[in-house]
Amino acid sequence: MTRVLLTGAAGFIGGHIMSALEGYDVVAVDAMLASAHGTSAHGSSGQVGGISRADVRDHESLVELLKGVDVVCHQAAVVGAGVDSADAPAYASHNDYGTAVLLAAMAVAGCTRLVLASSMVVYGEGKYRNSAGDIVIPGPRTSLDTGIFDNTDPVTGEILDWALVEEDSRLQPRSTYAASKLAQENYALAWSLATGGSVTALRYHNVYGPHMPRNTPYSGVAAMFRSSLEAGKAPQVYEDGNQARDFVHVSDVAAANVLSIDAALPGFTALNVSSGQPITIGEVAGVLSDACSGPDPEITGRYRSGDVRHIVASPELARTKIGFTASISPSDGLREFATAPLRDAEGTGAPRV
Repeated sequence: MTRVLLTGAAGFIGGHIMSALEGYDVVAVDAMLASAHGTSAHGSSGQVGGISRADVRDHESLVELLKGVDVVCHQAAVVGAGVDSADAPAYASHNDYGTAVLLAAMAVAGCTRLVLASSMVVYGEGKYRNSAGDIVIPGPRTSLDTGIFDNTDPVTGEILDWALVEEDSRLQPRSTYAASKLAQENYALAWSLATGGSVTALRYHNVYGPHMPRNTPYSGVAAMFRSSLEAGKAPQVYEDGNQARDFVHVSDVAAANVLSIDAALPGFTALNVSSGQPITIGEVAGVLSDACSGPDPEITGRYRSGDVRHIVASPELARTKIGFTASISPSDGLREFATAPLRDAEGTGAPRV
């Protein structure tokens, strides 16, 4: 029986992975940070077995926990875009230093396989083409105040269309969280080259589903729309609502982790984990509003300076490498999500230590 160390097991995604690992020998750990779980520090429901409190920055504890472990499924991280610059040390400490400590402990314990939770945010602005089909790196969006939200060719001014981001697309993180996720990948790649170990870095796109945190500054947009609808308010959609994304159900994310554990790919491999079915933010809000019989979304025209216009994934490499194809479409999954149970997140943001 494969023995798996699952970090971040009390979190939204970690809890679903833990359920999907029934039949595996799972060592489940979580730091139970009050900033994420509240003072009661309880995990999401539907978990298999117990969760030990452990911080991935504690080398000695990890070496002990790694005894007999075949593969580490590393989900532990401070998540979200980062609300302000004061969050940066927490991301660097928990995500990057924590991953470095984990990799060092794996080397000591002789564990040579890692499945790493990465993110679409490493792609930054995404990928764009002009009308001739050429890939173009867009310039800064300088006309947001006038309601012009599309990316344009910095030379011609032509509005650019989005293209699918593939795993070899340009990596250019635009937030503190994104910088920390790319750093995790880089540490893991260096560890793989130095030790001969294997790393599968799963770049999650917009994950949603049951037991998602309800509404904090770090929640996903689908949960925020849900919270508005439950309060009888219209979901507030930024820009013009035409921002394209890929929303992937958390059960599909859990399945991708199990497939990665079983596949044991050699070396370092990064894979998009996505539905393969693009949807706009306005459409997400509309599906949820309709499913809740709530007020129509409000297209506000407001914007956040750090947001990207479009980012849509190619699912092909994950299908080829580990046999992963999402089973839940965004339209079906979001309709189910409209009334699914959420987690009442008591924490309010990134920890300060």
